[in-house]
Amino acid sequence: MKRICILLSLLCLFGCKGKQSEKEAYSWEGDLKERIALDFNKSRDEVKKQIQKYIPDVTDAQIDAWTADGKLESMEIDGKRVYFSKAAANLFRVDPWCKAKKEAVEPHKLEKKEVSSMTQLPQIIASGDGLLIPQRFRIKFTLTVKADAVPEGETIRCWLPYPRNDVPRQTDVKFLSSSGPHKLSDTSCKHSSLYMEQKAKKGEPTVFSEEFEFTQNSVHNSDIEHKLKPYDKSTALYREYTAERPPHMVFSERIKALADSLTQGIDNPYLQAKAMFGWISKNFPWAGAREYSTIGNIPEYVLDIRHGDCGQVTLLLLTMCRYKGIPAHFQSGFQLWPEEWNLHDWGELYFEGIGWVPVDQSYGIPDYVDSKFLSEHPGYEYFYLGSMDHWRFIVNQDWGMELDPKKKYPRSDTVDFQKGEVEWEGGNLYYPMWDYHMDIEYL
Repeated sequence: MKRICILLSLLCLFGCKGKQSEKEAYSWEGDLKERIALDFNKSRDEVKKQIQKYIPDVTDAQIDAWTADGKLESMEIDGKRVYFSKAAANLFRVDPWCKAKKEAVEPHKLEKKEVSSMTQLPQIIASGDGLLIPQRFRIKFTLTVKADAVPEGETIRCWLPYPRNDVPRQTDVKFLSSSGPHKLSDTSCKHSSLYMEQKAKKGEPTVFSEEFEFTQNSVHNSDIEHKLKPYDKSTALYREYTAERPPHMVFSERIKALADSLTQGIDNPYLQAKAMFGWISKNFPWAGAREYSTIGNIPEYVLDIRHGDCGQVTLLLLTMCRYKGIPAHFQSGFQLWPEEWNLHDWGELYFEGIGWVPVDQSYGIPDYVDSKFLSEHPGYEYFYLGSMDHWRFIVNQDWGMELDPKKKYPRSDTVDFQKGEVEWEGGNLYYPMWDYHMDIEYL
């Protein structure tokens, strides 16, 4: 990896403090260096100490080996080897031997969402096809910029995520209130947002909030394989959603060779997608991700590092699908399982004769149920290739698109839009300068 120099002072991190005249002109190169420095902030000794919690007798040779093959993600910065902040935690997800060591100390327990899915997904499957089992949500989303993050009197610009009203399974979107005058993004915008401005006050945090409701439906599509029609490759939809879109949807020689090998002898588009979906699910365990804005090409990064979070493995699948002539696009927002809500990314695939169907690559083929359960619940194993639960809050229909109104500086997340975005005249406000929170009511 290239050597990356850390700026000597983090006191002016991301141009958030001080007067404009005291700062250097903004540059993406400098911004990127500081973002990477925040992600890669652990020393070898710190990582070793974290590993020793589950492997007390871990050796330096083992750490060297895990570092060399990328299981402990690291890079050289300013002549020094530093580790990703989540490197140690990820090791116990991506290495089977380490995972077993941890489970010997802390036996694995099913997550609440996994327990729920074992009950709810069979109910969805048994209910037939179409939009099913609606769930109403009321959400208050709050973004708080820390006191004195910008000089007093300066205008802070803020974009908050807002539910889309152009996705069939997300309906009855209702605005309730906001902390001040606002602008909703145009419906053509791929990132749905509510925009506000406030003046900074000395010694006080700046709080932006919104409240809204929407209904989310489960969707079930059975027997997709036999309902397909040949693609009309002349349509604008087909041309747009089977095209490359740099930097994260590129048909490299490696992507093409991989997709071709996985789909060899398979002509049915759904079965092609199934082959790629299954392979990614079985070979790329979930792991905490570095910031997307610091990665040049996410699918290639996933293939290099051999693990990924929800958005990373989704982009790998969607890129391979596009290369194989299966229209695909990114979709994201939040998963809203009670007590386990979080940021989440997935996608949609287009099958002629059916339309757009959801695909959640990171949910993949469940490894938390046994073969007996799967045999008793046909359709459960590949549920998330064509169907979806109702625990979703959909914000985005694509990645890396313009916000409305446009942002002056690069976003904190240049790919996704979920936590919100904030800036002032002097620069972008990166994550250390603000926090966000959601209060969710399940109606």
